[in-house]
Amino acid sequence: MVGAILTQSAAWQNVEKAIVNLKTAGVLSPAAVRDTPQSELAQLIHSTGYYNAKAAKLKAFVTWLAIAYHDDLEKMFAVDTAALRRELLAVHGVGPETADSILLYAGNKPVFVIDAYTRRIFSRLGLTPAEDTYGNYQALFSINLTQDTRLFNEYHALIVRHAKEHCRKQPVCADCCLKDICHFER
Repeated sequence: MVGAILTQSAAWQNVEKAIVNLKTAGVLSPAAVRDTPQSELAQLIHSTGYYNAKAAKLKAFVTWLAIAYHDDLEKMFAVDTAALRRELLAVHGVGPETADSILLYAGNKPVFVIDAYTRRIFSRLGLTPAEDTYGNYQALFSINLTQDTRLFNEYHALIVRHAKEHCRKQPVCADCCLKDICHFER
């Protein structure tokens, strides 16, 4: 869940550095994040960029977790997925992608995460919804795929991998397995 917040506008390798820093400092539990001064927390997550804002977001998240669920993740993830998503979205700094990442990766809930990679690939393939919104992209997957956590997790991981290897901002189309159906390549 910490990773879902820290990865906003950051490369995962920088998030991993921050998580190691938090773990080494003994600041990876909700209580420890709450008890750590925000400026110290910001220094521990410096590698992720926007560290002051992200420190505030982490503080807001763990405060909500304490108030709503007494830091009990089992109790939190026992809540209906749609209701929990609404709660997460009400927390400062938690937007749709972050909420859905928490639900999918930490809560094992069948929620498809829409990120910049997904939008880029599906846009280039000409598979965009009529209106370019997070919800419409998510509906594209939810309607056309079985609601399965493992499937969503693997599919999203494959999208990320493909975007990093081929469908970059400046694409590498030569060996792309999708080049025959890609509108960008044509």
